[in-house]
Amino acid sequence: MNIALVEYGAGNLPSVERALSRLGVESRRASTPQALAGCDALILPGVGHFGALMRSLGERSLVDPLREAVSRGTPLLGICLGLQAMFATSDEAPGDEGLAMFPQKVSALPPADRLPHMGWNQLRRARPSKLLEGVPQDAYFYFAHSYAALDAGEAGVAYCDHCASFVAVLEQKNIFATQFHPEKSGPVGAQVLSNFVRQAGAKG
Repeated sequence: MNIALVEYGAGNLPSVERALSRLGVESRRASTPQALAGCDALILPGVGHFGALMRSLGERSLVDPLREAVSRGTPLLGICLGLQAMFATSDEAPGDEGLAMFPQKVSALPPADRLPHMGWNQLRRARPSKLLEGVPQDAYFYFAHSYAALDAGEAGVAYCDHCASFVAVLEQKNIFATQFHPEKSGPVGAQVLSNFVRQAGAKG
Protein backbone atom coordinates (compact mmCIF):
# COMPACT_ATOMS: atom_id res chain seq x y z
CA MET A 1 0.00 0.00 0.00
CA ASN A 2 1.23 3.46 -0.94
CA ILE A 3 0.71 5.72 2.09
CA ALA A 4 2.01 9.29 1.85
CA LEU A 5 2.69 11.58 4.80
CA VAL A 6 2.06 15.19 3.83
CA GLU A 7 5.34 17.04 4.40
CA TYR A 8 4.87 20.75 5.03
CA GLY A 9 8.06 21.52 6.94
CA ALA A 10 6.96 21.39 10.56
CA GLY A 11 5.20 18.15 11.36
CA ASN A 12 5.60 15.16 13.63
CA LEU A 13 6.42 12.99 10.64
CA PRO A 14 9.26 10.90 12.13
CA SER A 15 7.15 9.68 15.05
CA VAL A 16 4.26 8.80 12.70
CA GLU A 17 6.68 7.02 10.36
CA ARG A 18 8.04 4.98 13.27
CA ALA A 19 4.55 4.11 14.50
CA LEU A 20 3.56 2.89 11.03
CA SER A 21 6.81 0.98 10.66
CA ARG A 22 6.11 -0.86 13.92
CA LEU A 23 2.88 -2.02 12.27
CA GLY A 24 4.84 -3.24 9.26
CA VAL A 25 3.50 -0.41 7.12
CA GLU A 26 5.89 1.55 4.94
CA SER A 27 5.20 5.18 4.11
CA ARG A 28 6.78 7.97 2.12
CA ARG A 29 6.82 11.73 2.44
CA ALA A 30 4.99 13.91 -0.04
CA SER A 31 5.84 17.60 -0.35
CA THR A 32 4.75 18.31 -3.94
CA PRO A 33 1.48 17.93 -5.86
CA GLN A 34 3.13 15.24 -7.99
CA ALA A 35 4.07 13.28 -4.87
CA LEU A 36 0.46 13.27 -3.72
CA ALA A 37 -0.76 11.80 -6.98
CA GLY A 38 -1.38 8.09 -7.07
CA CYS A 39 -1.34 7.55 -3.29
CA ASP A 40 -3.57 4.89 -1.80
CA ALA A 41 -3.93 6.95 1.39
CA LEU A 42 -2.74 10.22 2.91
CA ILE A 43 -1.84 11.21 6.46
CA LEU A 44 -1.68 14.87 7.48
CA PRO A 45 0.23 14.99 10.78
CA GLY A 46 0.28 18.25 12.64
CA VAL A 47 2.03 20.13 15.38
CA GLY A 48 2.39 23.87 15.54
CA HIS A 49 0.28 26.81 14.39
CA PHE A 50 -2.84 26.68 12.17
CA GLY A 51 -1.80 29.69 10.10
CA ALA A 52 1.76 28.45 9.59
CA LEU A 53 0.47 25.05 8.47
CA MET A 54 -2.00 26.50 5.96
CA ARG A 55 0.54 29.00 4.60
CA SER A 56 3.11 26.23 4.19
CA LEU A 57 0.60 24.03 2.34
CA GLY A 58 -0.22 27.02 0.13
CA GLU A 59 3.42 27.80 -0.62
CA ARG A 60 3.94 24.16 -1.64
CA SER A 61 0.77 24.23 -3.80
CA LEU A 62 -0.69 21.35 -1.80
CA VAL A 63 -4.09 22.77 -0.79
CA ASP A 64 -6.01 22.01 -3.98
CA PRO A 65 -4.28 18.64 -4.56
CA LEU A 66 -5.26 17.57 -1.03
CA ARG A 67 -8.88 18.56 -1.62
CA GLU A 68 -8.89 16.86 -5.01
CA ALA A 69 -7.43 13.65 -3.60
CA VAL A 70 -10.18 13.53 -0.98
CA SER A 71 -12.85 14.24 -3.59
CA ARG A 72 -11.50 11.27 -5.60
CA GLY A 73 -12.06 9.05 -2.59
CA THR A 74 -8.47 8.80 -1.31
CA PRO A 75 -8.57 8.08 2.44
CA LEU A 76 -7.12 10.91 4.53
CA LEU A 77 -6.16 10.79 8.21
CA GLY A 78 -5.55 14.10 10.00
CA ILE A 79 -3.71 14.10 13.32
CA CYS A 80 -4.02 16.91 15.91
CA LEU A 81 -3.43 20.11 13.90
CA GLY A 82 -4.14 17.97 10.85
CA LEU A 83 -7.70 17.56 12.15
CA GLN A 84 -8.03 21.30 12.74
CA ALA A 85 -6.79 22.07 9.21
CA MET A 86 -9.82 20.24 7.81
CA PHE A 87 -12.12 23.00 9.08
CA ALA A 88 -12.95 26.33 7.46
CA THR A 89 -11.21 28.66 9.91
CA SER A 90 -9.52 28.73 13.31
CA ASP A 91 -9.44 31.22 16.17
CA GLU A 92 -5.68 30.64 16.17
CA ALA A 93 -5.30 32.36 12.80
CA PRO A 94 -8.52 34.20 11.83
CA GLY A 95 -7.04 35.48 8.58
CA ASP A 96 -6.09 32.07 7.22
CA GLU A 97 -8.53 29.69 5.54
CA GLY A 98 -8.44 26.00 6.32
CA LEU A 99 -9.02 23.14 3.92
CA ALA A 100 -12.75 23.66 4.49
CA MET A 101 -13.68 19.99 4.30
CA PHE A 102 -15.98 20.88 7.20
CA PRO A 103 -17.75 24.26 7.42
CA GLN A 104 -17.34 24.81 11.15
CA LYS A 105 -14.47 26.69 12.79
CA VAL A 106 -11.80 25.63 15.27
CA SER A 107 -12.14 27.43 18.60
CA ALA A 108 -9.79 28.33 21.41
CA LEU A 109 -10.48 26.15 24.43
CA PRO A 110 -11.89 28.37 27.20
CA PRO A 111 -9.40 29.15 29.98
CA ALA A 112 -11.39 27.28 32.59
CA ASP A 113 -8.65 24.74 33.21
CA ARG A 114 -4.97 24.32 32.53
CA LEU A 115 -3.94 25.01 28.95
CA PRO A 116 -2.64 23.60 26.78
CA HIS A 117 -4.59 20.38 27.20
CA MET A 118 -1.53 18.16 27.45
CA GLY A 119 -1.51 14.60 28.61
CA TRP A 120 -3.77 11.57 28.76
CA ASN A 121 -7.53 11.71 28.54
CA GLN A 122 -10.48 9.49 27.70
CA LEU A 123 -13.03 9.68 24.91
CA ARG A 124 -16.81 9.90 24.95
CA ARG A 125 -18.17 8.02 21.96
CA ALA A 126 -21.20 9.45 20.19
CA ARG A 127 -21.51 7.12 17.21
CA PRO A 128 -19.93 3.91 15.91
CA SER A 129 -16.35 4.53 14.81
CA LYS A 130 -14.20 2.64 12.33
CA LEU A 131 -11.03 4.17 13.79
CA LEU A 132 -11.92 3.00 17.29
CA GLU A 133 -12.80 -0.60 16.42
CA GLY A 134 -11.17 -2.93 18.93
CA VAL A 135 -10.23 -0.04 21.25
CA PRO A 136 -11.49 -0.41 24.85
CA GLN A 137 -14.16 2.08 25.89
CA ASP A 138 -12.03 3.28 28.82
CA ALA A 139 -8.82 3.76 26.81
CA TYR A 140 -6.66 6.84 27.33
CA PHE A 141 -5.09 8.82 24.49
CA TYR A 142 -2.38 11.48 24.44
CA PHE A 143 -3.43 15.07 23.69
CA ALA A 144 -1.41 18.29 23.23
CA HIS A 145 -3.43 21.31 22.07
CA SER A 146 -5.10 24.60 23.03
CA TYR A 147 -7.56 24.77 20.12
CA ALA A 148 -10.23 22.32 19.07
CA ALA A 149 -13.29 21.81 16.91
CA LEU A 150 -16.28 22.00 19.22
CA ASP A 151 -18.66 20.68 16.58
CA ALA A 152 -18.37 18.65 13.39
CA GLY A 153 -21.99 17.65 12.90
CA GLU A 154 -22.55 13.98 12.16
CA ALA A 155 -18.83 13.57 11.43
CA GLY A 156 -18.01 13.87 15.14
CA VAL A 157 -17.94 10.26 16.34
CA ALA A 158 -16.08 10.73 19.64
CA TYR A 159 -15.55 13.67 21.97
CA CYS A 160 -13.27 14.56 24.84
CA ASP A 161 -13.76 16.95 27.75
CA HIS A 162 -11.16 19.48 28.90
CA CYS A 163 -12.39 23.04 29.52
CA ALA A 164 -15.11 22.20 27.00
CA SER A 165 -16.45 19.28 25.01
CA PHE A 166 -14.57 19.00 21.73
CA VAL A 167 -14.29 16.64 18.77
CA ALA A 168 -11.67 13.96 19.43
CA VAL A 169 -12.40 11.69 16.46
CA LEU A 170 -14.19 12.53 13.23
CA GLU A 171 -15.14 10.33 10.33
CA GLN A 172 -16.99 11.16 7.14
CA LYS A 173 -16.76 8.83 4.16
CA ASN A 174 -13.00 8.70 3.37
CA ILE A 175 -12.06 11.50 5.81
CA PHE A 176 -10.74 10.49 9.23
CA ALA A 177 -9.07 12.54 11.95
CA THR A 178 -8.05 12.48 15.60
CA GLN A 179 -7.35 15.42 17.89
CA PHE A 180 -5.12 13.16 19.96
CA HIS A 181 -1.78 11.78 18.79
CA PRO A 182 -2.19 8.07 18.02
CA GLU A 183 1.55 7.75 17.38
CA LYS A 184 2.14 8.79 21.03
CA SER A 185 -0.74 6.84 22.55
CA GLY A 186 0.82 3.40 22.93
CA PRO A 187 -1.03 0.21 21.96
CA VAL A 188 -4.45 1.86 21.63
CA GLY A 189 -2.96 4.49 19.32
CA ALA A 190 -1.36 1.74 17.27
CA GLN A 191 -4.81 0.15 16.98
CA VAL A 192 -6.22 3.42 15.62
CA LEU A 193 -3.47 3.66 12.99
CA SER A 194 -3.96 -0.01 12.11
CA ASN A 195 -7.69 0.59 11.69
CA PHE A 196 -7.01 3.49 9.32
CA VAL A 197 -4.62 1.39 7.26
CA ARG A 198 -7.25 -1.35 7.07
CA GLN A 199 -9.91 1.13 5.95
CA ALA A 200 -7.52 2.56 3.37
CA GLY A 201 -6.83 -0.94 2.04
CA ALA A 202 -10.54 -1.67 1.82
CA LYS A 203 -10.98 1.41 -0.38
CA GLY A 204 -7.97 0.59 -2.53
